[in-house]
Amino acid sequence: MNDTVQALTEKARRLRVDIVKTLHRSRSGHTGGSLSAIDMITALYFHKMRHRPEEPSWPDRDRFVLCKGHAAPAQYVALAEAGYFPKEDLMTLRRLGSHLQGHPDSKVTPGVEVCTGSLGQGLSMANGMALAMKLDGRASRVYALLGDGELQEGQVWEAAMAAPHYRLDNLCALVDCNGLQIDGEVAKVMNVAPVADKFRAFGWHVLEIDGHDMAAVLRALDRAETLTGAPTVVVARTVKGKGVSFFENKASYHGVTPSDEELPRALECLGCFEDCEKIVD
Repeated sequence: MNDTVQALTEKARRLRVDIVKTLHRSRSGHTGGSLSAIDMITALYFHKMRHRPEEPSWPDRDRFVLCKGHAAPAQYVALAEAGYFPKEDLMTLRRLGSHLQGHPDSKVTPGVEVCTGSLGQGLSMANGMALAMKLDGRASRVYALLGDGELQEGQVWEAAMAAPHYRLDNLCALVDCNGLQIDGEVAKVMNVAPVADKFRAFGWHVLEIDGHDMAAVLRALDRAETLTGAPTVVVARTVKGKGVSFFENKASYHGVTPSDEELPRALECLGCFEDCEKIVD
């Protein structure tokens, strides 16, 4: 287990490097929430989920829904690392003609299950997938990653009520609780606390963790598979912009990408000391 945790932690660090490079090149996109979510996404794609990059439509695959679709760079770097498309494609993020849109698009990007980005709708779609898997008698699981600011959307709570009603124990939601959204602190924009207690009240199994502690993430995902009769939600405490000190805990980096001056500093924070002149346009 320790070797697995160490390997996944290192992979998440490298994927943070890819996120920073990708967003710098695109000059457009969401930095803070991509960096806060990447540890959980790494654990899913490279440890927990059953999936086949060479066969993206494999019927028995586990499904991942990035409800907070603006964090697409985090999903894209994982998909590229897993082999769904060449890593060179990451440098085309948000460019005209690219299959890497600003928000996930299932019509053009291999490995993306559904189009997301209209906040509040992803959990409903994950519910539908999980229910379909049960009706089809498949052992597949569905994972849905939400943001805490996204919990302000009313449709989330309709979906949160429906999932236990249909006993969707093949569904695991993860909430990236970094405490910030585009307009500032979640608690000040519209307080969603107490998140864990709200999900408990709706009938979910609830696990609370440090979302950057890879061992804790893996334990939670393993535990979720054993819980029956209702869906599980992993409420993960995270840091917006995690890994780059001058991005961390700043709402201003919600939708701002690294500048030419910030790129070498950000890469240094992540333990990457490349010649940035080769990266900068």
